[in-house]
Amino acid sequence: MEIWHNPRCSKSRAAKAALDEAGVEYTERRYLDEPPTAEELDAVLTGIGAEPWDVARLNEPVAKELGLKDLEHDRARWIEVMVANPVLIQRPIVVTGDGAVVARDGESVRKALDSL
Repeated sequence: MEIWHNPRCSKSRAAKAALDEAGVEYTERRYLDEPPTAEELDAVLTGIGAEPWDVARLNEPVAKELGLKDLEHDRARWIEVMVANPVLIQRPIVVTGDGAVVARDGESVRKALDSL
């Protein structure tokens, strides 16, 4: 299990605390410092069952600068933009052997834990 974590984000801290409380082993990936590759992000999106535009943080200043809301829905292009600007990736994401989940609430974290 791996958590794509931003320690400055309250939702990310809450998900990490829930994993700690559950006593599961996981790797913490501070994805802003260690961005995913395009292949990793593509695999995680597949695991979530989502397209990049479904998990993009469109209110980030860089999203507005890039005109992301108006960008054609081309999966490869969006992944490229998100890898180059990891702040655009919704957080936290919990990656398990069976897939991944955007873990912004307790129910999502439980879903990730249930997949173990």
